[in-house]
Amino acid sequence: MSGHSKWATIRRKKAVIDSKRGKLFTKLIKEITIAAKQGGGDIDGNPRLRLAVDNAKAANMPAENIERAIKKATGELEGAVYYEVLYEGYGPGGVAILVEAATDNKNRTVAEIRHAFSKNGGSLGEANSVAWMFERKGIITVKRNSMTEDQMMELIIDSPVEDLQTEDEFFEVTTSVENFESVRKALAEKKLEIENASIQWIAKNTINVSGETAEKLEKLIEALEDNDDVQNVYTAADFS
Repeated sequence: MSGHSKWATIRRKKAVIDSKRGKLFTKLIKEITIAAKQGGGDIDGNPRLRLAVDNAKAANMPAENIERAIKKATGELEGAVYYEVLYEGYGPGGVAILVEAATDNKNRTVAEIRHAFSKNGGSLGEANSVAWMFERKGIITVKRNSMTEDQMMELIIDSPVEDLQTEDEFFEVTTSVENFESVRKALAEKKLEIENASIQWIAKNTINVSGETAEKLEKLIEALEDNDDVQNVYTAADFS
């Protein structure tokens, strides 16, 4: 999963920039709104909402913003209705790409996504054209601080963790969707500093990209992520 970890590093750096632009808060609010709309506004009874709120708090989102998003979703306040949409396509080098979006206008969003693909050397595909190349996994990013990989391994040895990647500043823990919540809770109980935890699409196989192809692919992904309706972008590229 080296390719995924490399892109996780890129995404992590970009998240810092996004927070300055306010884009990160917009994406987090949409996730809170959708989670509360689907499963109710009770954090204790809605795991997806609890996760969204935890991620929002980790990003230092004000509590009143979180509460307002939940109230809009449950009808206590007026607010937009968001729909979850999954777009599939190919980027430069034939790399498969999945785009998760949350939009209040599907026609507008699909037009913008199609434009981003075509402008940056890619093409938007039909439903199920590339989704079969990916699988859902739980990804938990933990700050390293001064912890070694061996110390981290000791902490997770008894947990149902599928993979551990070590980067300069963080650990990336991979779990199955079924074990995601239990592993997240176990890491939190061990007082580890969780930066982010989410269910993501991970490519079953990756394509190595470098040079001009990698540069073009990064531009396409950045163009997609700059769209206010886009929540996440996943690629089957190995940037290592």
